[in-house]
Amino acid sequence: MATGRTHRPATRSRGIPEATVARLPLYLRALTALSERSVPTVSSEELAAAAGVNSAKLRKDFSYLGSYGTRGVGYDVEYLVYQISRELGLTQDWPVVIVGIGNLGAALANYGGFASRGFRVAALIDADPAMAGKPVAGIPVQHTDDLEKIIDDNGVSIGVIATPAGAAQQVCDRLVAAGVTSILNFAPTVLSVPDGVDVRKVDLSIELQILAFHEQRKAGEEAAGEAAAVPLAPKESGKGPDGDVPAVMPA
Repeated sequence: MATGRTHRPATRSRGIPEATVARLPLYLRALTALSERSVPTVSSEELAAAAGVNSAKLRKDFSYLGSYGTRGVGYDVEYLVYQISRELGLTQDWPVVIVGIGNLGAALANYGGFASRGFRVAALIDADPAMAGKPVAGIPVQHTDDLEKIIDDNGVSIGVIATPAGAAQQVCDRLVAAGVTSILNFAPTVLSVPDGVDVRKVDLSIELQILAFHEQRKAGEEAAGEAAAVPLAPKESGKGPDGDVPAVMPA
């Protein structure tokens, strides 16, 4: 099987927009679920709903792949799974190294979804000498002193950084210098990389803050709705409860 070091996906050379590339994994996840249920075909409306996009956008995205479906029948599920997998580069083996084997790094190492999606965890790397040799998810942890050799021996082109923020840039620099050209960054910091290196950042705290914003907005809208539902008290007219002028007038 070809390794990720010798071949790069051709999505950019074929002119597929980055926004479309970002949606392809959503389509693939929905299609894989359909395939597992032995569903042979799917309409654009059904697939769009499963992927969380509108059907017009889905049809536009698929046109970049040269897939237009059949009127009255829809899209062939198995063919689309293959087509999108090939476009994303998932029909080959992608060796991955994870650097930083704390709680998050260990959780990533134990994630079973890598292998089923074309990614092989080739090595786990940590700076703590006490971690060296300890198995995590059945893989012995190796020390960062050997990072460059590990990358070269395994033909790695994708690195995952799960270190503390203060160590992330140095790790990133070493990965890039060793030949890694794609990085998935879980460290809470922005990495500086040269042209030709792709970085995808996963920041859980930012995602939670965005959710907090939406929760606050929803709470504000609910409060405004409740206030609008409360009837206003009648305006005072200067007359008593029976419509008469009060007996005692203010000075």
